[in-house]
Amino acid sequence: METREKIVIIGGGFAGLQLAKSLNNRRKKVIVIDRVNHHMFQPLFYQVACGRIEPSNISFPFRKIFQRSRNIQYRMTDVQKILPEQNKIITEDAEFTYDKLVIATGCKTNFFGNSKMEGLTFGMKNTQEAIAIRNHVLLTFERLIIERKRSDDGNWNIVIVGSGPTGVELAGAFSEMKKDILPRDYPHMNFENLNIILVSSTLTPLSVMSEDSQKMSEKYLKELGVRFMSDEFVTDYDGDRVYMKSGKTIPSNNVIWAAGVTGNIIDGLAPEIMVRNRYKTDRFNRILGYENIYAIGDIAYMETPKYPQAHPQVANVAINQGKNLGRNFLKKSESEWQKYEYNDQGSMATIGKHRAVVDLPNFKFQGFLAWYFWMFLHLMLILSVRNKIAVFFNWMWSYVNKDSSLRLIIIPNKKNDTEQ
Repeated sequence: METREKIVIIGGGFAGLQLAKSLNNRRKKVIVIDRVNHHMFQPLFYQVACGRIEPSNISFPFRKIFQRSRNIQYRMTDVQKILPEQNKIITEDAEFTYDKLVIATGCKTNFFGNSKMEGLTFGMKNTQEAIAIRNHVLLTFERLIIERKRSDDGNWNIVIVGSGPTGVELAGAFSEMKKDILPRDYPHMNFENLNIILVSSTLTPLSVMSEDSQKMSEKYLKELGVRFMSDEFVTDYDGDRVYMKSGKTIPSNNVIWAAGVTGNIIDGLAPEIMVRNRYKTDRFNRILGYENIYAIGDIAYMETPKYPQAHPQVANVAINQGKNLGRNFLKKSESEWQKYEYNDQGSMATIGKHRAVVDLPNFKFQGFLAWYFWMFLHLMLILSVRNKIAVFFNWMWSYVNKDSSLRLIIIPNKKNDTEQ
């Protein structure tokens, strides 16, 4: 009886999920391991944080995704170490052996070694963090309306650090929330005191996009009342005040960190194959120095003629690396394997209703047309038909009424450790 090759995939993000789907119902034994039980559509986390959509609309349980698969298994556990000499990985619950190992662990928020800032600010790289932002911001206003006074200035400043797509989209969404939603929820409060502040280390927002998109995004932010602070580096945060390299400070109890990412590294592989917290790979996504260990997506550092500093850490790269590696694994011989190269399909960001910027390879446009294009593309990328309908309905309701009914404050109960 033929023994099927055993492939273990660590991580079920865009890259890991695409690889698994490429191997679905093929003559491979596939195990997907992830610390959470669902795939998350990260581009719409900011809408969860602002109460536009529910987490369940952009979350997809792995057991549902692989329900009809004959060869893919899922295990929920946290991988702690790789033992490459033994072809084994150690998790908090069990050990797994493999013939091929694929690391697709993606990234987490980069706090640049500042543990205090990590403990006091909010990242937005998973569902829990997006819900935590929503809870914290809404609880701020619930507390203020009970106090019936202005309280300290920090309660009225929502500070977003980082002016990439995540930061810009969050700033736009919170500004619309300030204008259209919060005054109706809290009719006796004066929201003129509420400031949305976007702190950027670059001169313009969306610095990786075209000059036209940078200029228009800054214009849109200004129209929405966002205070944009350019060329500022945040050095510290003590829970009450944000400190910057220039000497300026901002009082705030609501700080969201969107200023970069770093790889989710697993212990066990040689440190010399790491570049900026990513695994250095060849053109086939094989980690240098290892015959049967691969890295795909944000965690992979692949140098190519077009991208000598490696590919950008974006969803399109992750998806297509997963697909390419899956096709290679199914070929009869490694001599038939295809090298990977990224063809930039463009980038986009939305800054509120009818305000978006789109950079395609041969065409760039902004405004309401870009906004509709952004909505359509993101809707098509959502996995299931049910979720597409749910998100579309929420968007249409919000478009017509400038409102949503999803501002739930959900905080888990804390059980007393002494309870039996």
